[in-house]
Amino acid sequence: MNSVSNTAAAASPPDTKSATISESDGVGGPTIKINVSYGTSLHQIHLPAQSTFGDLKKLLVDKTGLESEQQRIFFRGIEKDDGEKLLLEGVKDKSKLLLLERAASKEKKLEETRKQNEMSKAIEAITGVRIEVDKLSDRVDALEVAINAGNKASEKEFLLLTELLMKQLLKLDGIEAEGEAKTQRKAEVRRVQGLVDKLDSLKARNSNPSGQSGSAATGTTHWETFDTGTQDSKDPASATTPSSTKVSQDWERFD
Repeated sequence: MNSVSNTAAAASPPDTKSATISESDGVGGPTIKINVSYGTSLHQIHLPAQSTFGDLKKLLVDKTGLESEQQRIFFRGIEKDDGEKLLLEGVKDKSKLLLLERAASKEKKLEETRKQNEMSKAIEAITGVRIEVDKLSDRVDALEVAINAGNKASEKEFLLLTELLMKQLLKLDGIEAEGEAKTQRKAEVRRVQGLVDKLDSLKARNSNPSGQSGSAATGTTHWETFDTGTQDSKDPASATTPSSTKVSQDWERFD
């Protein structure tokens, strides 16, 4: 009699604990601990035995970083549906389950990683061009200061700076870019365009201070050609376009 009473008393605490967990979680049955293998990691999960595999997936989100729809759970070599209950499928305390990521999810992550790597590479290349353009911009500014002071600059200096700027423009043309990288590339292209326009204006002032307005208009026309790439090669105006605008037909690709 005492033996039965003692046994009942000993069994009482676990029953009380299970009831408390069941009430708080809203799922019946005792709590069990299961081991879920994912890659090289082993996750221990505590949950009521009456839980579904869908409930288990929710608990695995924080531990694995995989959303429920990205998870595939296997028990005894068979993939389980979200609505199936652990207890009814034979999952017990200390049972081991396997978690795999859905192929579509993995491929999506790989694609996102690839795009991110490409963007980082493009931004790095654009940054390299920007550094070179910064140096050329300083030289253009120095040239402007000299001309404003009434000094005569060498024609070779204008040709050299224009050529160096065009080389940077061609580098930008060779950079494959999307998203933020594309925005940065376009901004740098516009910047180079502005510097070449400025050089055209300074060159005109250096050669003929009285003809500034006409020269400025000429420089603008060149860039309009660069923007559209539609100027007829037989147009007499194209025959007088400086060599620095040979890449004008490619301008539209930057947009």
